Amino acid sequence: MLKQLKRLEQKGTMARLIKKTRENYTNVSNQLVRDQRLSWKARGIFVYLWSQADNWQFYVGEVQQHATDGKDALQSGLKELEKLGYLLRRTKFTDSGKIRGIDWILSDLPSKGNSLQGETPPREKPALRTNNNKNYQQQEITTTSNKEEHSPAKAERSFPWESVIDYLNEKTNKNYHHTDANKRLLLARHKEGFTTDDMRRVIDNQCYEWLNDTSMNQYLRPSTLFRASKFEGYLNNRATATHKPQTRKDWFG
Repeated sequence: MLKQLKRLEQKGTMARLIKKTRENYTNVSNQLVRDQRLSWKARGIFVYLWSQADNWQFYVGEVQQHATDGKDALQSGLKELEKLGYLLRRTKFTDSGKIRGIDWILSDLPSKGNSLQGETPPREKPALRTNNNKNYQQQEITTTSNKEEHSPAKAERSFPWESVIDYLNEKTNKNYHHTDANKRLLLARHKEGFTTDDMRRVIDNQCYEWLNDTSMNQYLRPSTLFRASKFEGYLNNRATATHKPQTRKDWFG
């Protein structure tokens, strides 16, 4: 049967398409699907991304695991979509200049300047699309930056938070344990983009200020050093022995 079909196709026999639809479907603009400037690969990547829910959070490395093409094929397909205005990848930064994340903004109509000849240019507002029986506006996919492109579980396991606690104990001659509470504190700072070197620098900075101060030494502890509201201030502390805060209120507000 397959050999017969192959012979018919090679002879140029006309075929007819019959679609069997299901409830769980995705609507995509025909302009993209029929855009001959795009490879089949790029069109497939777009449809996969477009089928996801709005504000889907993901690691880039995970996307390539959902097909057999591999990393290079995924990256080249994404570049095609970017070149023709179907995808915009935008890096976001914190006020301090650290990378906070990446937005992938999809549109099933190309951006201005990339429209097909004879096609209607993109509208000011993107068309509604249907995905799993829900209406969505222009797809915006947000991803947390992950240079190693690991899954969240792998990233958590690979972060050596215990070494930070060990370093604190070594510097202060104290005995803090590898508890869940300390782990949550350190992982929270790590997810904000801070490294183990940053955490050790905080320990060094505050040990310089507090280690030999009997009233402040007690605050050389994880719950104080790695508190979200104070961590970055401690990290950037450049106080000297002659110009440092004098009271508990100066340090903790």
